[in-house]
Amino acid sequence: MAWLNTLLIVLQVVSALAIITLVLLQQGKGADMGAAFGSGSSGSVFGASGSANFLSRLTAGTAVIFFSSTLALSFLASKDLVRAGSTGGIMESIPGVVPQPSGDPTLPAQPATIPAQDGPSGSIPK
Repeated sequence: MAWLNTLLIVLQVVSALAIITLVLLQQGKGADMGAAFGSGSSGSVFGASGSANFLSRLTAGTAVIFFSSTLALSFLASKDLVRAGSTGGIMESIPGVVPQPSGDPTLPAQPATIPAQDGPSGSIPK
């Protein structure tokens, strides 16, 4: 099961880098308008309008792969938590010291008593 987790993490990182690259390769909508009036070049590797269509579809496919791997990773992580016997909280998987209750749990907690002070600070002026 560990190999599947590793495979999904690698797939997620590669697809994230591919999305970043594909988004940076695409030209904005405003670049077409500038090319129509003569400023800038309208030529690209895939043609004038073909690049946006091909790159946008490739970006959408890569996004689907990214979100699918994210969902699969979260499903595997939640499955491991439930299998560990927890009640569903993620903080329960962190090892730590659990405070033990003292005394009888059916009795209410006793208020703390304040020790009496001797001397001038403990006396009430009359």
